[in-house]
Amino acid sequence: MSFHDYVRFMTETFVKHFEKPKNERKAIRIERKTERQPFLTKWFGILPFAVTHWMKRKR
Repeated sequence: MSFHDYVRFMTETFVKHFEKPKNERKAIRIERKTERQPFLTKWFGILPFAVTHWMKRKR
């Protein structure tokens, strides 16, 4: 992919994004945020979940 093609692709993507209504862009951003994994799970796997579960069970 040449630099010219890359610039064209980025420009088209940018224009498509800003042609959408603001509330639609906001809804997409919120949807993406809710689908994301929690930070601890993403970076440390199942271990934080297991420790939290164990601590809650111990009480």
